[in-house]
Amino acid sequence: MHGAILENLSGRKLAVLISLLLICQVVCFLIGGLVAPTPASAENWLATKCRHRENDTRKWLYPRGEGHCDSIDSLDIYRSIDPDRRKEAISQEYLKANELVFALQIPLPRNNMTLDYSRWQQNLIGVLQFDIAYYSDAERDPDDAWKHYASSVEERMLQCTMTNKEEGFHYNCSIIPFFELGSLHHDFYLLNIRLPVDAVKKTNQGLGHLEDIWLVAINQNGGFTKVWVSLKTIFFPFIIGIMIWFWKRVHQLSRSPALLEYMLLFLGVTLTFLNMPLEYLTLAFDMPFMLLLGDIRQGIFYAALLSFWLVFAGEHLMIRDGVDSNSLRAYWKHLSAVVIGCLSLFIFDMCERGVQLRNPFYSIWVTDLGTNLALTFIILAGISAGVYFLFLSYMIWKVFCNISAKRTVLPSMSSARRLHYEGVIYRFKFLMLATLLCAAMTVIGFILGQVSEGRWKWDDDLELEFTSAFFTGVYGMWNIYIFALIVLYAPSHKQWPSESEHRGSTNEEIEFSRLPTDPSEMSSLTAFARKSAMD
Repeated sequence: MHGAILENLSGRKLAVLISLLLICQVVCFLIGGLVAPTPASAENWLATKCRHRENDTRKWLYPRGEGHCDSIDSLDIYRSIDPDRRKEAISQEYLKANELVFALQIPLPRNNMTLDYSRWQQNLIGVLQFDIAYYSDAERDPDDAWKHYASSVEERMLQCTMTNKEEGFHYNCSIIPFFELGSLHHDFYLLNIRLPVDAVKKTNQGLGHLEDIWLVAINQNGGFTKVWVSLKTIFFPFIIGIMIWFWKRVHQLSRSPALLEYMLLFLGVTLTFLNMPLEYLTLAFDMPFMLLLGDIRQGIFYAALLSFWLVFAGEHLMIRDGVDSNSLRAYWKHLSAVVIGCLSLFIFDMCERGVQLRNPFYSIWVTDLGTNLALTFIILAGISAGVYFLFLSYMIWKVFCNISAKRTVLPSMSSARRLHYEGVIYRFKFLMLATLLCAAMTVIGFILGQVSEGRWKWDDDLELEFTSAFFTGVYGMWNIYIFALIVLYAPSHKQWPSESEHRGSTNEEIEFSRLPTDPSEMSSLTAFARKSAMD
């Protein structure tokens, strides 16, 4: 009878395979730690205060180059003079809020060098910080070179607290989400921020003495993108090749594919979709939907991986007895929880990044209700991930208990058969421990990724450092782990001797030669344990 490669592969070949896979895993960590820079970087840009008497919102003001705006070097002049003369100075300047435009032309030059954005940097996120002082009494850039990208009138809630009520001290104000671009296709970006005072709508009233606006620009580092895309380019053909090889072996058998084999193929397909190096297209085309597409690809892979682990553990517990061997009906409760969780995250992502495809200045975090909903989604997702890991750990523990109970039949076998099945048990235990480790790393990476992305939006001062080694290591682990599963659970060409060749063997050995060909049943040892119990 045919079995899985996991059961029939010689110890030496298995050791070589595992050693090669472990070396690949270490290389993935080292590439991220030694070659790739940090995944993302954040830079602070100070807005230039431009005076604009005409109050024409259609006119773009830029701070650098020929024809630049009439800028105000500093509003600190009002803080340095006698408070009794402050109102007189403001009146002489005739400076009104509607005539003040905060302009940002990013990136700024550095060390007498003109910098520009690279398409390798993939995306750009901006948040605003305001410097509001407390007072008790209140190269050439021609006009036609700038192309309109997006504009919007948005409302933002600014929350400020004051710890030191002395003249000239700044409020402690929260950061404000500004924009999010799904692609970084252009070299330069010009931003004009206007804060018009409207007495009817009661907007921008009571801001105090606004001195400066800072833009925190967060973008993916181009060097990290090159390393990330290089890994995708390498893994992409390998996973496709191993899936073709696996499915050919399955179809060479006289039986129909088993449920576990269908799940392995589905998992390989989702990993292939995740591995597709679509980032190369962004070097030639403006693809603002890449952030959303990346989230969708990763969400599909997460759903497939989490579902596979439940089926993988359940098949070895034989919880689908009495159900069609190729049916998922026995797992509908487990899989429905995964589907609901992933669907909730998809809806949340569409409410944020889906709307940003039309309006990059939109953010769900700008209102108290939206912030609470977003935080609720993220917290529930983190809790669900933790609960899932605990449940999966419980299922794997039950599998180990089940295997330990089946080992009682081993002493009745011949020494050769006993050694063979003991080897199968140890191999299977090692594989289940690797599954548990992969699940733990995946859950940790998911939670840290959510916290890393959200902390700029919910204004958290939490300092987290995520190394490139963790991201490339986990990504490499997914590919290596799934590659190993597909190889080890592929049908083996080796065959056990037929019953006629075992006429001199004991009855127990003849019974074991009739083991089912389903790889999950072979590995769980459930089938032959039942036969032994009947004997």
